[in-house]
Amino acid sequence: METIIAAVIIVLIVGLAVGYIYKAKKSGKKCIGCPYAESCSSKEKCNCNKDN
Repeated sequence: METIIAAVIIVLIVGLAVGYIYKAKKSGKKCIGCPYAESCSSKEKCNCNKDN
């Protein structure tokens, strides 16, 4: 029984993550998880990990 519950929880987490990525990409975000994702142009890479 514990195995079934664990499997359901894992499938739920993966499903929610895939849904979040799909929704973010559909809304036009280039860098998912970046606070500046909507302002990134299509020709530039996201610079969220670089220090300014």
